[in-house]
Amino acid sequence: MRFASLGSGSRGNATLVEAGTTLVMIDCGFSCRETERRLSQLGRTPADLNAILVTHEHGDHVRGVPPLARKYDLPVWMTRGTQRMLRDDKLPCVHHFDGHSGFNVGVLKIQPFTVPHDACEPCQFAFEHEQLRLGVLTDTGRMTPHVLECLDGCDALLLECNHDVDMLADGPYPESLKSRVGGPLGHLSNVQAGRLLSQLDTSRLQHLVVAHLSDKNNHPALAQAALAGVLECEPDWIGVADQDEGLDWRTIA
Repeated sequence: MRFASLGSGSRGNATLVEAGTTLVMIDCGFSCRETERRLSQLGRTPADLNAILVTHEHGDHVRGVPPLARKYDLPVWMTRGTQRMLRDDKLPCVHHFDGHSGFNVGVLKIQPFTVPHDACEPCQFAFEHEQLRLGVLTDTGRMTPHVLECLDGCDALLLECNHDVDMLADGPYPESLKSRVGGPLGHLSNVQAGRLLSQLDTSRLQHLVVAHLSDKNNHPALAQAALAGVLECEPDWIGVADQDEGLDWRTIA
């Protein structure tokens, strides 16, 4: 199994997960043309996709989903709440899931899990193939026992480190947006991500990648340092899913 990022941040998100002949994309916050370009840099095309999985309805995660699905006749998996907020009834094929029941796409076993975020029925995902597990967690305001249970013992983890608390407090956002981002239905700070990581069994962890970094309220080095302190590893061992450059393929073996 392996994974890669087309880009991660407030201007667009998309993540690839591949096992055998199965390839899925989590979210698509880019235009069709930009998605095609970024996929080609990873050696893939939209026609290679078996499905698009949607975490929630915010534009940086779904902006490109309907046009890409229609153009390439792709099945889309989402919660009923997400589809209701998406307000698009012309998708070629929609499958629904909830945050407590797993499903399969090809050879991938997928476990959605509910998260606290200011969206309608938002979920994140854990993937399993041949006893290897990948956890993906972004757009989450706080950790919960359910989140910890679903991410425990992963072989690879893509983890939100959205903001540095001091940078957010001193930054350019209006107070209402600062409260939303830093609130219990917003996004994980570096400190929160570190606390979450400290409560997981990381004994099998081969890859740790920070994601959904704010370009105004965080810096990769701050996020890496916060998590490296928990794992007692070198900061540069921790990967970064960049907004513009994404993340090249990481193989889980």
